[in-house]
Amino acid sequence: MQQALALAREAAALGEVPVGAVAVHGGNVIGTGFNRREVDRNPLAHAELLALDAAAKALGAWRLTGVTLYVTLEPCAMCAGALVQGRVTRLVFGTMDPKAGAVGSLYNLAEEPRHNHRLQVTSGILADESRLLLKGFFERLRDKKREK
Repeated sequence: MQQALALAREAAALGEVPVGAVAVHGGNVIGTGFNRREVDRNPLAHAELLALDAAAKALGAWRLTGVTLYVTLEPCAMCAGALVQGRVTRLVFGTMDPKAGAVGSLYNLAEEPRHNHRLQVTSGILADESRLLLKGFFERLRDKKREK
């Protein structure tokens, strides 16, 4: 999670919403990502999807069985769906996302019994650090808008 937080800080430095993700398999980091939607001008450039893409390339397979994804913010519906479709074994995340979270806040796609795959979920790991990073980012963004 510390590495995911460091990646989230990289995103913030680029003006991106500070979310970082790290994919681990067999104790080794096989994929990382941080939000790049603004930089890449791509709605799919979420931290989780970038980390999953790198993990799939590292494993040479789309089935990410045995992979744990660490992410600073509860995944959205798109990312939670990718975790399910990619057969990720476990998700560990920091803070809840009451506006867009799809792993407990608004929905729970990770444990939806109608899906053919469910993943283990652990939340609240370094939650305060993750939440404060996001809070500070959005406060600075609002301050900049007020200055204009």
